[in-house]
Amino acid sequence: MGDVVVIGAGVSGIQAALDLANHGIVVHLIEREPTIGGHMAQLDKTFPTNDCSMCILSPKMADVQRHANIRVHTLSEVEKVEGEVGHFRVTIREHPRYIDMDACTGCGDCIQICPVEVYNRFDAGVGVRKAIYKPHPQAVPDRVVKDKEHCIECGLCYDICGPQAILHEDAEKEVVIDASSIIVSTGYDVFDARKKLPLGYLKFPDVITSLELERMINASGPTDGKIRRLSDGKEPKSIVFIQCVGSRDMLLSRPWCSCVCCMQAIKNAMLIREKHPEIAVTIFYMDVRAYGKGYEEYYERAKSAGVRFLRGIPSDVQADNNGNGLRFQVENTETGEVEILRPGLVVLSVGIQPTDATAALAGKLGLVLEETGFIRSVHDAMDTVGTMRPGIYVAGAAISPKDIPDSVASGESAAMRAFIDMKKEGAARVRSR
Repeated sequence: MGDVVVIGAGVSGIQAALDLANHGIVVHLIEREPTIGGHMAQLDKTFPTNDCSMCILSPKMADVQRHANIRVHTLSEVEKVEGEVGHFRVTIREHPRYIDMDACTGCGDCIQICPVEVYNRFDAGVGVRKAIYKPHPQAVPDRVVKDKEHCIECGLCYDICGPQAILHEDAEKEVVIDASSIIVSTGYDVFDARKKLPLGYLKFPDVITSLELERMINASGPTDGKIRRLSDGKEPKSIVFIQCVGSRDMLLSRPWCSCVCCMQAIKNAMLIREKHPEIAVTIFYMDVRAYGKGYEEYYERAKSAGVRFLRGIPSDVQADNNGNGLRFQVENTETGEVEILRPGLVVLSVGIQPTDATAALAGKLGLVLEETGFIRSVHDAMDTVGTMRPGIYVAGAAISPKDIPDSVASGESAAMRAFIDMKKEGAARVRSR
């Protein structure tokens, strides 16, 4: 029997890999980023329990790292897939890290001495990182990566690295894997809020996205958990959340609901009220979709905590002529009244969309995409993870927007289908003898 390839190492892919590995199957976990963990590693808390996100994810990441049956391929992408169920041949390309993985201890001395600071994608641009870096302290593998594009080759990191683990030159590597089954769990990207021009994202520094707020509110994030206006560094007196930015938008041909935005906004609004009861928080919405277990009760808790819910979506965000803040007007569709607000901080609840690599990967795998760009599953009552190509399964937000519990369940389901394939293959070989 061959191995199983899992493409994408967010929480769904991690769960699928662990389930298969615990059944004695060798799993190749392929991730294009320098660390596994996906978007969940960026979050502060999870709804509706307000548990620490990394307290749930980090033990799973550690289990992946030390599991004898899991081979982790970071900074890697699928180049080609050939064959059929039971006999796939997967070619992956490992991009250079410019680090000797065996020699590096992950001590971080090179990070401290590096003089170059650039945009930090993990912190959604709220913070910066060095040209040699770890995405976050709990990264797996616990090794640094050198950003060759921004490195100025000053030589300081080479001098300070005791094990001499930093490489001047490195090259791409091609790895070929024989696999019985493939699981696609490539996750999602968030909507580019710049496409909603009237909302003023990047035009006004105090208009931020929900992901940027997640990094700001996180105690281990770039602001040490302090909520600050990016324009002046002061604590805002009021914060508003604008929902459905890039979701349920027919003008942008994005009719789907992103599933998590309502609950994410409610969660962060509650956290703000708990830590800063002096900050007024308002959520502007079309409909509150609290569909999961305990979600409606969570919504009621938010209202009890003083979070205001106003049914209506602002048309545009403008600079306030009376000061340095923001101003917009909105119709309260429940009362018919038009209100004018001057918030200190505007948070855009950006929707979920397929990753930018999904279409190309689907082409290599021979999979069909939905009109929305997500990967099409068979999706009947008996099969929610199967695809049109036998032996290839899709899990998590690669199928459609999902929250964390649904993504984990989807990963488990895909793992079980891959396991069944291997059992069938083993039985067929026994019969043929």
